Parts: sequence; structure tokens; C-alpha cells
Amino acid sequence: MEYRTLGASGLKVPALSFGTGTFGGKGPLFSAWGNSDVDDARRLIDICLEAGVTLFDTADVYSDGGSEEVLGAAIRGRRDKVLISTKTGLPMGDGPNDAGLSRHRLIGAVEAALRRLGTDYIDLLQLHAFDAFTPVEEVLHTLDTLVRAGKVRHVGASNFAGWQLMKSLAIADRHGWPRHVVHQVYYSLTGRDYEWELMPLGLDQKVGALVWSPLGWGRLTGKIRRGQPIPQGSRLHETAQWGPPVEEDRLYRIVDALDAVAAETGRSVPQVAIAWLLARPTVSSVIVGARNEAQLRDNLGAVGWTLEPGQITRLDAASDVMPAYPYYPYRTQEGFARLNPMPI
Repeated sequence: MEYRTLGASGLKVPALSFGTGTFGGKGPLFSAWGNSDVDDARRLIDICLEAGVTLFDTADVYSDGGSEEVLGAAIRGRRDKVLISTKTGLPMGDGPNDAGLSRHRLIGAVEAALRRLGTDYIDLLQLHAFDAFTPVEEVLHTLDTLVRAGKVRHVGASNFAGWQLMKSLAIADRHGWPRHVVHQVYYSLTGRDYEWELMPLGLDQKVGALVWSPLGWGRLTGKIRRGQPIPQGSRLHETAQWGPPVEEDRLYRIVDALDAVAAETGRSVPQVAIAWLLARPTVSSVIVGARNEAQLRDNLGAVGWTLEPGQITRLDAASDVMPAYPYYPYRTQEGFARLNPMPI
């Protein structure tokens, strides 16, 4: 396993991390993702640790806390061998203080997560979404309090816009509070919007990317094919409406390119899709998920080898999309590109 530095921190994380959204199986979305109980989770974690995958990502909203509970039980007795990443901020109830990032909510959410996880510290706490109703100063000061108390070791964000992340970094610098060292983002061959603004920001500010849904919400598993129905058992039947959209012709163009590269390399389609991500700038770790041992072992095969430059170029071309304004002039007009070339 390759280990990479998490943004501007000194923390080393594996190139692949494991997402535990499949643990618990509560509610319409997460039950469709998976329903691993403690015994199932313990076996998957065993396989991860054998392969050098030490970072496990969860969130309080996953199965209404069930994912954290299962993860905590499955790592009991080996807490020192793993890194725990969790997220908070999305609604956990209908009450006025059951969502957001106020001081009241953040402190309560961290205490609840620590209880569910059965630990006294969180290695990486990420804000699951930007809270437009709470002053950024209040959010960051509270994170500083939690870090100083030893309950949180590193902080990050998830699903922020560029200006929201940059504002948070600037205020943290002004007051000497902990900076976001990582941004958990959607990034895949079917979703390359991250490259337009958030990747240049990450390069400039040394914020690492922790990539979620690297297989395009289950569309790049190798089971989706042009002219064929979605296979039985695919979670897309029940979860497509919650996932990032992709235009159908573009999806099949990407799948065709992945098929060709997979045949050349002797690798699976998911392995090729993940390997492409591991070669991108700013990527600290790619979160893989699995409902069973076979899926996990296949995903783990994405490391230990690299794509050829020509193969990367073909995947780039198949997945390319013209950026929205104000980014497209930097690709289409020479004067713009000379002043500020896009990072890739």
C-alpha cells in the first residue's frame, strides 16, 4: 500500500481508504448501499488491514449513527491500528438544533460520535456540508476547542464550494485556528467538476482530496453496458435519484474506454477507474466501499501498478466535458490560458 501525506498535515494516510456507508443498513438510501453487521464489518476490516488500508471513513448521518456504531464495535481492541474519519453537519433529527455546525451542535455531535465509535478521539473530523446560518468564526473556534481538548486531531470539510473553503482557510489563518487539511469531494471519470476550481484551490492551499464515490455512484463497476438494462442487484435501481447525474452517451463513452484499457492491462473496470483517480493532482486517498469480500478485494487491486500515459490520455478524452463559465475561457482562449492555465 502506498501512503500519502494528508494535505498540509503530517498525517500519513493510505492511497485507498474504506468507506463504511454499507455498515448498519438503516433507511432507504443506506439499506440499499448495504447492511453489514458487526461480524461482516470485522471481516472486511481484517482484509483492509492486511492490505495496509488503515483509514476508515464514516458519518453520523450514515444509517442514523448505525455505521459509527458498527465500525466502533468492529475495531474494538485495535483502535491504535486504525484512523477514523467521520463527518457531521447534516440533519440528525427534526429539531432546530439537530442540523448545522453551531457550537451547540458541533460539541454535541462529537460527543455522540465518540460514544457510538467507542473511542475518546477522532483522527479526522470533517464538516459534511457548509452551514450558511452559522458564522464561520463560530464553527472554526469550536473546532479549535475540540482539537485543544484532544477529542479531534485533524479537521476537514466536505462538499464545500471554492469560496466557502477559501473563506474558512483565511479565517483559520487569521486566528491561528486549525486549518482544513482535507476536502472530501465527489470525483470520478463521470464527475470531473472538482478539477475546475476545487483542485486548483487544493494545489494552492495544500488541501488534500479524500475522494468519495470513485465509481460514479455505482456506474463504473463494469456491469453497466451500452444497450443493456441495469443488472439485477445494482443499487442504482433504488439510489440513482440521490446520486450525481451523468449524461447517458457520455457514460457509455467512458465505459467503452474503460473496457479497452481494462483489456490491455488485465485489470477490472473498477481498478482502472480508481487507478486513474490515484494519478490525479491533490488526491490524498480514494474511498472505496464494498458490500462483500469479493468487491473489496477487487477494489484493493487498484494499487501497486500504474496506467500508461497513453491510457490516461484516452480516459481523459472519453470523460472530458467543457467547463462552465468562468472556467471555459482558460481552455478555449490562448490569452486566458497563458495567464492562468488549468492544472490538468
